[in-house]
Amino acid sequence: MEELGGSKEGATAGRGGQAALTRRALLGRAAALGLTASTMGALELLGGAPQRALATAGLELPEIQYAIERYTPRAIRAEGVPIRPGPVYTTFATLELSRTPTASDQTTLARALATVEAGYPFSPAGVFTTVCYGIPYFERLPGGMAGPLIARHLPRLLADPERFAFEEAVPGPSDVSPANPEVIKQRFNVPVQIEANDMLLILRSDSTAVIEDTLSWLSGASETLAGSQVGESGLDGLVTVSSRRLMFNQQGLPRALAEEQQLPYAETINPKSSMWMGFSDAQVGSSGAPPITTFLGNRFSRLTSARPGDYLSRASIVHLSHLIQDLEQFYTRPGETFTRRVSAMFTSNPPPSTGNADQFTDGGGPAYIPNFFVGPTGAEREAAAIRTFDGQPHLGHISALQRSSRTSDARPIHIRADGPGFDSLDVPDGSPQPKLHFSIFVPTSDFFATMRRNQASPDLAQQYNVPPQNVGLERFITATRRQNFLVPPRSHRAFPLLELA
Repeated sequence: MEELGGSKEGATAGRGGQAALTRRALLGRAAALGLTASTMGALELLGGAPQRALATAGLELPEIQYAIERYTPRAIRAEGVPIRPGPVYTTFATLELSRTPTASDQTTLARALATVEAGYPFSPAGVFTTVCYGIPYFERLPGGMAGPLIARHLPRLLADPERFAFEEAVPGPSDVSPANPEVIKQRFNVPVQIEANDMLLILRSDSTAVIEDTLSWLSGASETLAGSQVGESGLDGLVTVSSRRLMFNQQGLPRALAEEQQLPYAETINPKSSMWMGFSDAQVGSSGAPPITTFLGNRFSRLTSARPGDYLSRASIVHLSHLIQDLEQFYTRPGETFTRRVSAMFTSNPPPSTGNADQFTDGGGPAYIPNFFVGPTGAEREAAAIRTFDGQPHLGHISALQRSSRTSDARPIHIRADGPGFDSLDVPDGSPQPKLHFSIFVPTSDFFATMRRNQASPDLAQQYNVPPQNVGLERFITATRRQNFLVPPRSHRAFPLLELA
């Protein structure tokens, strides 16, 4: 366990608005962001803050904390596909409380968050802050999850009124777990743990220096923020960090980092992609509008008993998981061709692209492919080997998710905010490995559990005898950590319900 905070080392101005680090400062920043010094140095060298044209002056900050679409640039086209890249860097800082917060702590946290937003613009050039709470936090309130306070204010599932919209995460059907004794991964056979953090702080920015500065000030390690003397945050001693996970999401950065780190499959990673597996996930239309992901929902989808004006009506759930990606297996030659990889990611009914004559160099095909809605029965057609590229039964990752992830008129009921990482967290031999830092905003915990179950679709795999090597991405990923958090609305983001206890 470590105190929330960062390095106080100084630095000189460098590329892309970031700081050019001395060796000592590099070590400090890497530790503050949960990285090795070599990875931090590579990101500083390879990644630059993009130039963005934004006009956010006068915009009121959103009640849905993660509704940042008005504060980010418009969509662009990559290989003819409309995409909307988010901030380059995201830190997921999982937090534990040293004690039950008081009313005074609630005021202090609210003031600290407001100070951050006064010091840095709510934009990629500044920082987007989202504060979330785990079940352990709510268990600290009088009566805990079973008490009358929670019963009065936490919505229930319309489909099952005995259950709350907020429940803890569970192992997925392809996770290494006592619940799945048959699941054995080829390289990273690490059992999944369901974490028990009090809070999750999500910081998104085009600058790791801004993220580090924000964390440092919130911890009480510094009295300066954004270059100004602002005094202490007042949170020192209340919050400690249980993990820090840095995600980077920029076109070409995974390939550049793979080459710098001399990873054996580097030349197979598409140099245009922002993801380790070579395909973009920033397609316009692949995520829903923020209101549809809340407890209240909207006219297209409503899954809970929340009513307008309820304390948590504009709240939602975020699932956070930590995944090791077995890219040596994913890019294996000669078997894992582009056609197989694109089918595993999207659909084989038929594949959205067959790629190049050379199926491996620079990815073997395009990085940007439209995320078309194949309907809730698309996965079953694949499993039944209808129009698949090789006549075999398959299950695509996207088509399997779409069994439950969208409305009948193709509207996504989720917002993904995930991307690559490169660190040694949970790796058995301690080596840095490609990661997927996965987070998704959804209207209920049950909704995500159903999505994750459908991602593997064990029912279809069994019914149609789909070979394990043809089931989406399941054999290439190992989830080592999972937890669900409640994301309160902005007006109640500082220790929610505490004032009503």
